[in-house]
Amino acid sequence: MAVNISNLTLSTPVPVSATNPVALELNGAEAIAQFPSIVTVLPDGSLQLSAPTKGASSKSTHRTRCEWKESFYWSLGSAADHLNYQEMTVTKVNSAQKVVISQMHVKNDDGPVIKVFWQKGNITMGFRQNFNQPTPVNTTVLKGVPLGAKFKITIRANSAGVARVTVDYNGVVGTSGDLQLDSTWNSQVFNFHGGVYNQIDYTDATPPEDGSICIISDLLISHT
Repeated sequence: MAVNISNLTLSTPVPVSATNPVALELNGAEAIAQFPSIVTVLPDGSLQLSAPTKGASSKSTHRTRCEWKESFYWSLGSAADHLNYQEMTVTKVNSAQKVVISQMHVKNDDGPVIKVFWQKGNITMGFRQNFNQPTPVNTTVLKGVPLGAKFKITIRANSAGVARVTVDYNGVVGTSGDLQLDSTWNSQVFNFHGGVYNQIDYTDATPPEDGSICIISDLLISHT
């Protein structure tokens, strides 16, 4: 199945320009056209996203990403059901063996509601019940998802502020259970992200070959 990212924004590990080192964000179709070695359409229509550990990052971090995100924000009450579904494979991981693969993010804040990781062969997550909660509650959703394994990852949230993370690997399913967002989130707006976001800071000594790569073979984002 061809993965269509033409209506999404891509955050890349490429700088805006020679004089501006901040990571470039651009439309998904433009990213494929301009940076085919970073955002690659494979022969079967799936999408490969590559994030070398040493590259361009946002102003606030030394961590690189190659990550899609929705180009608009939405409130919990704007639809009954909000869905972020990816079928994906992590084919390479950075030397810390930890990479964000899916998020439910919030506008103008560094503390997302949900952040899902591929971490040393397990799928883990962090959840913030409260807006601006300093430290998320971290849990393991599913153990034993090796590098190179195809799996399905879903973040779902409803208008009542109940979210759930589900991972399906080879018919073995792990879930977060119901996650109730408290009322501090009601005035916020969100967007979904997915791909690879390295959880390791680059330095001058970072080897150029260090980094993470994923293949997204199916992608569905909906608000219904």
